[in-house]
Order: sequence, then structure tokens, then C-alpha cells
Amino acid sequence: MAYGDYLDREPVIVTAALTGGVHGKEANPDLPETPEEIGKAAAEAEAAGAAVVHLHARTPNGERSFATDRFQEIDDAVREYADDVVIQHSTGGTAAPAEDRHLPLRTDPAPEMASLDMGPLNRYDHLTSENTRGMVDALHEEMVERGIKPELELFNDGHINEAHGLLDRRDLAEPMYATLIFGGGTLSRPRPRNLLNAIDDLPEGAQFNTLGFGPHQLPFATLGILLGGHVRVGLEDNVYYRRGELATSNAQLVERVVRVAGELGRPVASPAEAREILGL
Repeated sequence: MAYGDYLDREPVIVTAALTGGVHGKEANPDLPETPEEIGKAAAEAEAAGAAVVHLHARTPNGERSFATDRFQEIDDAVREYADDVVIQHSTGGTAAPAEDRHLPLRTDPAPEMASLDMGPLNRYDHLTSENTRGMVDALHEEMVERGIKPELELFNDGHINEAHGLLDRRDLAEPMYATLIFGGGTLSRPRPRNLLNAIDDLPEGAQFNTLGFGPHQLPFATLGILLGGHVRVGLEDNVYYRRGELATSNAQLVERVVRVAGELGRPVASPAEAREILGL
């Protein structure tokens, strides 16, 4: 994937990250937390142009949950309200037991995709998300067994090295799908040159998805569109529409990036087209 894919008008896949596992309604009252809220948000995002919804589960009091039954409730709600959107579960987590990280993979049916964090991250002042190679391999093995496409989440250059290492250790279904993530802390610094370098360093044939946290969401989505990649937006990563103005919904953020893609001349992939592109 490169600028030539943009020039060739290859379809761009839009992923909507609906809720996340950290901030809640205290950060934005329109952030969905219950299964019904998430299901309706998925339908609105799909109608706005999203082909994939990235899902986290919450307990009834709004805290992060890894429980299979909670993901099942959310999936059931998404399938009730949405039409044909691709369901992608998060397996990422901070200070969560390794076994809990597997639970989102065990719904019936299994999600079509699931995230796979490719290395350690500092979270907050006193927590680290370890993501050891052993944990990554174990999660990947269960994804393969259940027919789930891994979405490799690459938070920095070291994680790109780990993606190459995973290819050395294991057979990955083609094409590799990697999300390049930019922000603060142990994430790659949000600079356009860093995105270019990251794209160049990906394994050959990889499809990339672009994610910028907070105020970097829109500019990095635009760069991703121009550079032939795919994009992720949503209230998990950014609760604002513009500086000082909260977003009213995930759909509002999807609608904006779809307009940008249209102005730049790239068609937006339907869920069926996304499945074909990703080999689902």
C-alpha cells in the first residue's frame, strides 16, 4: 500500500472505535457504554460509512470488561441494529490476567477480527500493559483456531519489529493488517514523517490502518487516505469534533472522514468490500 493506491482510487476501509476501555460518559456523555447503546452506535456508524466496528465491553457501571458473555450481549445488539458491519473485538488491556485477554475471542459466533497488541506500553503513572511475546503468540494461536483475523496494533517502532518477528515465528493469513498508532507516552510521536517511516518499515504486502489519538485523529486519517491506507476514527480515540467542541456521536466522526475521502477521490469500502480486501 502506498501513494499509488491513492492514485488508483483503491477503496478505503473506515473503522469506528465506538467506546474504548478507559474514559466514559464523564469525558463525553454521548459515548456508548451499554450493549444497546453500542449496538445503535454501530448501526449509525455503518450508515455513515464505517465498514468495521472496533468493540470494547463495559460492565453495567461503565468499567472495562473482558467477559465473554458481555461481548456476546454487545455482538447480539450490533447484529440486531446494524446491517452487515464487520465486528472486531479488542483483546488489549492493562494489568489484566492473561486468561482474561482471551475471553473476547470466545463469543458464538466468533468475531471476524480481533486486535492484537504487539508489545509493551506504559499506561498512566503506575501501570504497564506487558503484551509479552508469549501472550501475543497465545492470542494469535486462538485467533487462528477460531478463524479470527488479527488486527496487529503497532504503537511504536519496536512493535513494527515485533510484527516482523511474529511473521518469522508463525504463519499469518495474508494480507497482514496492521494499525499504526500515534500519540503520547510510549506511542510513536504524531509526526507525518514518522507515519511515512512506519509504512516503509512494514512487512511486504501488509495493509495498514492509521490511528491518531485526540487532536491527531483527523490529520492522520487524512494522511492515511492520501498514502493509500485505511483509517480508524471514533470516540475511543478522540471525544472531540474540534477544539473545545465535543463530538455528538461516533457517526459524526465517521461522516467527516468519509467526506474527506470523497473530496480526495477515494471510494469508501462497504463491509462486503472490506471483507474482500482483508481476506475475511
